Amino acid sequence: MNETRIVGKWLFPSPNPHIRMYLVKYLSAGLRVKGLLAEPVAEGMYDGFLYLRGGIKSVGMVRPARIGQFASEGFVVFAPFYRGNRGGEGNEDFAGEDREDAFAAFDILKNHPAVMKDRIHIFGFSRGGVMALLTAIEKEAASLVTWGGVSDMALAYVERKDLRRMMKRVIGGSPKTAPAKYTYRTPLYELEHLQCPVLIIHGERDEHVSAEHARRLEKRLLELGKKVETKYFKDATHYFPPALNREVVTEVGRWMKDHFYQ
Repeated sequence: MNETRIVGKWLFPSPNPHIRMYLVKYLSAGLRVKGLLAEPVAEGMYDGFLYLRGGIKSVGMVRPARIGQFASEGFVVFAPFYRGNRGGEGNEDFAGEDREDAFAAFDILKNHPAVMKDRIHIFGFSRGGVMALLTAIEKEAASLVTWGGVSDMALAYVERKDLRRMMKRVIGGSPKTAPAKYTYRTPLYELEHLQCPVLIIHGERDEHVSAEHARRLEKRLLELGKKVETKYFKDATHYFPPALNREVVTEVGRWMKDHFYQ
């Protein structure tokens, strides 16, 4: 196994004076990839928060304001850009081998001097939902939140006609021509290995990632007797309006600190 370590770290402009940010270069399966680290300025020990973005390439890229928003809730937050982005080595492959970037990022949080080692939470938005679930299956997370998250990659292919060409190219076929590659990227089949409590957040009017992803995940977790809570928002789409977004961000932070695997 390749050693996971930071190989470069530079101060990054922070939108919040109470949050310090760094651009980080780190090793992931031998590749030098990049991410954004946000830390509260006030000294202390904090919960860790692994933020797994959605989209691919420049679409859905990590936003400093978003990372700062979660850090302001009292977390040290690390958000990988995924391989091949912002000067990182390798090629992003949509929850394929790039999952290693999330695994390595989790380990960086675990080794952070201001993070409580047994309280590292995982958060995934959109495509990041799959990444979050895969990471929670692999690592000992304190809790997991998926917000508008993908849980079934084959379903994503069926629903998003506009993404099919990209998915065929990046993944290497369709669910019909390359079913094993979609199964590999679908954590629903491995949830028996997940130990932490899960919070599912989804807008019922989401047209990017349908609420069916949330329902399938919820159903499977309940079948396995896992700890799961859900918050479905009847009138919300993939992107929550600002006031509701702030409210849910605060609720996510509170939930994580109250619900963690022991």
